[in-house]
Amino acid sequence: MGQPKQTSSVTPLRAMSRVVCLTAFGSLLLGQTAAFAQSATQVQANTADSRSAAQGSTTNAAAGFDDQTDVSATPAAAGAAGNTDEAQQRPAIPDAQSGDDITGSILDEDIRRLNTREPAVDETQPRRKAAESASTAETPGIPIGTFVLRPTVTQSINTETTKDGNTRQRRAFLETDAAATLTSDWGRHQLTVTSEGAWQQNISGEGEEQPSFKVNGDLRLDLPDDTVAHLTAGYNFYREDTDDPDAIADATQQSDVQEFTAGASVQRDFGILRGTTALALTRSIYSDATLANGTTVTLSDRNQTAGTLRGRVGYELSPALIPFIEATIGRTLYDEMRDSAGYERSGHSYGAKAGVEVDLGEKLKGEVGIGYERADFEDSRLSSIDTATLDASLLWSPIRGTDVNLDLQTSIQPTTTPGESGYVSHALTTTVTHQLRDNLVGTMIGGVIWRDYPTDSTINDELVYTAATGLTWNINRYLDLTSTLGYELTTRKEGDDSQQWRAGVGLKLKR
Repeated sequence: MGQPKQTSSVTPLRAMSRVVCLTAFGSLLLGQTAAFAQSATQVQANTADSRSAAQGSTTNAAAGFDDQTDVSATPAAAGAAGNTDEAQQRPAIPDAQSGDDITGSILDEDIRRLNTREPAVDETQPRRKAAESASTAETPGIPIGTFVLRPTVTQSINTETTKDGNTRQRRAFLETDAAATLTSDWGRHQLTVTSEGAWQQNISGEGEEQPSFKVNGDLRLDLPDDTVAHLTAGYNFYREDTDDPDAIADATQQSDVQEFTAGASVQRDFGILRGTTALALTRSIYSDATLANGTTVTLSDRNQTAGTLRGRVGYELSPALIPFIEATIGRTLYDEMRDSAGYERSGHSYGAKAGVEVDLGEKLKGEVGIGYERADFEDSRLSSIDTATLDASLLWSPIRGTDVNLDLQTSIQPTTTPGESGYVSHALTTTVTHQLRDNLVGTMIGGVIWRDYPTDSTINDELVYTAATGLTWNINRYLDLTSTLGYELTTRKEGDDSQQWRAGVGLKLKR
């Protein structure tokens, strides 16, 4: 029989030559086992293969494939449990230094560990920012070109009770409050316009409605050489309160007052000195008051224009503490030389004070000053008014979520009462705001006003106490539920006291 037919294309001679080539190629590869062991141990995903390669390289090195290969760290890296006798026969390898040129013997300690070390405090990841609560979250607003408009509208239903002596009045009314803030988004300078207004409509009972509206604009100019300038303008409309000293007695509707304001100020730093110069102008216009019998009382003799020039110099002990001195001079001009009673009300005013500005960040900021103020009148029958002044405006945050605003103002208030010059007003107001919950904020307001008349005045001093509390529940970023409760008491040495209670609940829409 013939030889069987070859089914493979590889002849025996060729097969033998291929075996020899593969054997030589394998020997060459085994000569580089240390390098392969190092690269294999650095890949954590192939840990098992790395250990096998490291064990194989140790065996090959002992057999003499590569006498120059350093495999002293391979058993430790692979975790091989070799023969104890074989381990004792191996020569001792000195500890490797960090600067040695070793290619595969030194491995990272964390790679050899199954449980890595806990990171130090400095190596922990930064804390995640606390989620912004509904009470502090700012609405996105409405973009208008390079400005952002943030409007709010509040609709509330209220009840009010007023008692003046033996006279008591009750009314229920709807009140619509609207406010808006327009802020520029410029790289330099800034324009801010704020406005707010209230409209009331009686739905039962009797009582005078109190509409109001005001708008103010402030243009900040960032000038060279550490100089900042402000240009301001505003308009304020309100109806005089029946408890105002200049209110018309027995009037069913008091005078509507319009105030136009304008001002400019420049502040510049001269090293550790800070200088400020400011000019403010105010124009006041009074409408007629309406009496119970339907007649009107003309109050145009109260129309006036007032201007005040103020200068301040501060010394920067530190960015948080700046003592200062300030001086003011003012001039008031009435449209009519003499009022309806024949008195010349125009006059001059002067003032000076010293104080300190404090800025401790979120904890405490504001200023406190003590000084002197005086007002003179052109009519010799009107006595001058002078007083020591104590002014303070502080914002204190004792704990996170609680803000305390303290405001103390001393000012001279001229009057149009025949034969009277005016009085000194000492006003103290404290507002405490506390975040009860993430979406619930409580507010408490307390204040007192002391109207101090001169000793030769026929009008007695008055004290006005106010107290109010309110809750705001943030339903979401765009809607709040509000509630308020307030009380006001006016006491007089002579005459009847007056009291007022007010309560209301409403919804506030924000954008």
